[in-house]
Amino acid sequence: MTERDSGEYLTAEEARTLLGVKTATLYAYVSRGLLHSYKQGVRRQRLYRRDELEELLRVRADDEETGELPPAATWVGER
Repeated sequence: MTERDSGEYLTAEEARTLLGVKTATLYAYVSRGLLHSYKQGVRRQRLYRRDELEELLRVRADDEETGELPPAATWVGER
């Protein structure tokens, strides 16, 4: 877990554990616009905002009937 001025960030491993998904699923969420990832420094490591992950869990629970998640832009807001 990493603290930055705009909130708490988790590594990919921490994020996938919180969401209960495989690494490929986490990356698919990002590539499909369901979740944002943030570059950390010059390394290739990506970080994920805890509040966005928790919101994704809530949205995912709300949308169990449809089985589809809305794009992150509709529920994450501007960063």
